[in-house]
Amino acid sequence: MLQRTNWDRTGANKAEKSSMKHTNEPSALPAPQKGAATRQSKVHAILPPSGYAVEDDLVGRGIKQWKAERPDLDSTGKAVVGRLLRLEEVVLRSINAVLQPYGLKYQEYAVLATLRVSGAPYRLSPSLLQATLLFTSGGLSNLLKRLEREGLIKRSTDPRDGRGVQVRLTAKGHRLVDEAMPKHAAAELHLLRMFDAEQRETLARLLSVMMVGNAPELGPEPG
Repeated sequence: MLQRTNWDRTGANKAEKSSMKHTNEPSALPAPQKGAATRQSKVHAILPPSGYAVEDDLVGRGIKQWKAERPDLDSTGKAVVGRLLRLEEVVLRSINAVLQPYGLKYQEYAVLATLRVSGAPYRLSPSLLQATLLFTSGGLSNLLKRLEREGLIKRSTDPRDGRGVQVRLTAKGHRLVDEAMPKHAAAELHLLRMFDAEQRETLARLLSVMMVGNAPELGPEPG
């Protein structure tokens, strides 16, 4: 396909028209449609091949059972919520597999990466660190102890407040997370490989609306 990208547009159009004279099948490169038709074609374009349909996946099969046994209930919410719940395990399994060579699991990596992207001096209070992480964990203290034993972070007294604590990324932790970050980013993109850039943006916006609509504290920072 890459070899055809430099074809003269006119020549390509002629070849396409010529092939259409000998077949009743639609062109492999149909003219783009507009409006709803275009959106509908994008929906079909993201479906996997081999006759797969959305209703065939694990959640879709479950919804069919709900409709059969409890037709009085509107179970359409499961089409989204059920898939989000199932995908959490799928995503974490993929991410942990990528991080395994670095001796990390996602929650450990998330702490290191959050400190790394906070910028120099790569230091946060435990409360701010927890508020920034994408997961909630009542065991953050034990997680920090484990990372400190590995020499990846260092906890020290906050110089501005003798009663407070600061969590700082060590040089060892900095090197390790810098090595892991490209692999992690690539794994995230691989999980979304069935979508193009526009579809990813649309999905991200819809999930953001759902997230902030149900948990306003996860939205924009005050002020």
